[in-house]
Amino acid sequence: MDEIVDLNSEDFDVTVQPGVTRNTLNSYLRDQGLWFTVDPGADASVCGMCATSASGTNSVRYGTMKENVMNLEVVLADGTILHTGGKGKRSRKTSAGYNLTNLFVGSEGTLGFITKATVRLYGIPESIVSAVCTFDSIQSAVETVIQVLQCGIPIARIEFLDELSIEAVNRYSNLNNKVAPSLFLEFHGSHNSVEDQTKAVGELVLENGGSNFQWSEDLAERNKLWQARHNAYYANIALRPECKGMATDVCVPMTKLPEIIMATKQDLMDHGMIGPMVGHVGDGNFHTVILFDPNNPEELQTAKKVSENMARMALSLGGTCTGEHGIGIGKRQLLREEIGETGIQTMKHIKAALDPKNIMNPGKVL
Repeated sequence: MDEIVDLNSEDFDVTVQPGVTRNTLNSYLRDQGLWFTVDPGADASVCGMCATSASGTNSVRYGTMKENVMNLEVVLADGTILHTGGKGKRSRKTSAGYNLTNLFVGSEGTLGFITKATVRLYGIPESIVSAVCTFDSIQSAVETVIQVLQCGIPIARIEFLDELSIEAVNRYSNLNNKVAPSLFLEFHGSHNSVEDQTKAVGELVLENGGSNFQWSEDLAERNKLWQARHNAYYANIALRPECKGMATDVCVPMTKLPEIIMATKQDLMDHGMIGPMVGHVGDGNFHTVILFDPNNPEELQTAKKVSENMARMALSLGGTCTGEHGIGIGKRQLLREEIGETGIQTMKHIKAALDPKNIMNPGKVL
C-alpha cells in the first residue's frame, strides 16, 4: 500500500496510501512545482504522520499535520471503513458536522487504522535563503523570535539550539558555528521578498545583541545546515558515547520559553545530567535529549524525573506536556493532569464507542 493515489496539482492536494513517505512524495511532486511541507526530520510515512500529528521545522509558517490533513480513510475496530470528510471529498475547508478528521489526527493508532490520507500541498518557493545567528543569552534569542513574528515577517523556519547542541552539531556535522545560543532560520518567497525578509530579520538580530548573521541561497549550503539540524539527536547522543537519550518535548507560550529552558538547564545540572536542547521556537516548542547510562538504573530514574519536572513546569506556565512527541505510555499521568478528569472521561467515552474491545493500540494514551 505505497501508491500515490490521486494528485490534483491545480487544487494543491494529494491522496496517498500508508506506505508513501514524506521524501518519496516530495520527489514525486518536484516536477509539478509542488511540495508537502510538514517536515519532522525523519522520512516518515505520511499516514503515520497523521496518526502522530507530526509537525517540525516548517510548522511556524505552514502549520502542523492538523492544519494540513483534509480527509482520511480509516478502518475502524469492527472493520468499518470511515471517510472522515466524506468519500472523495477534498474541499479546502468545511463546517459540516463534527471534525472527524482531526479526531484521528494525533490519535496514535488508538481509534483506527489510517489507510489513505488527503493532504494539502504548496508551491515550491521561487527563492529560499537559510541563515544562522548567535546570541549571548537565550532571552535575547527568544525576544528576536517574538519580534520577527510581531512584525509579520513570514518566516518559514526559525529553530533554536542551545550552546551544548551547537557544540554537538559542530562535532558531528563538521561545522564551525560559534558555540552560543543560536537560531537557524529559513526564508521563502520571491527573490525580492526574501531579500526584504533577511534584511528585516538581520536588523532585529542586531537590535537584540545577536551576531554572526550569516545567510546563504546556495542549495548545498542550505542542505548542510538543515541536515545538521535534523541530525541534532544523533549529534547529541554522540556527546556521551555508550549512552542512550531520553527525548522529550513540551510546548509553552513563547514568552515563557526562556523561563522553562533555564529552569530545565538548572534541574539537569542539579541532577548531574546532560541534556542538550533544540526547539521550534516560533511555536513555543522545545526538545531535550537527556543522556543516561542504560546500565545504571538510577540514571534512568533520574532522567525520567527531570523529564516529568520539565513537563509539569510547562503545565504550570499554561503549556502542554508534549507539543510533538505524543502521550504513548510514558505521559499518560501528565495527560490527566493537563486536561483534567472530565477531559479523560470524554476521551474514554470516544475510545469505548469506536473500539469497545480495546484492540487498537491498547494501553496507549489512556
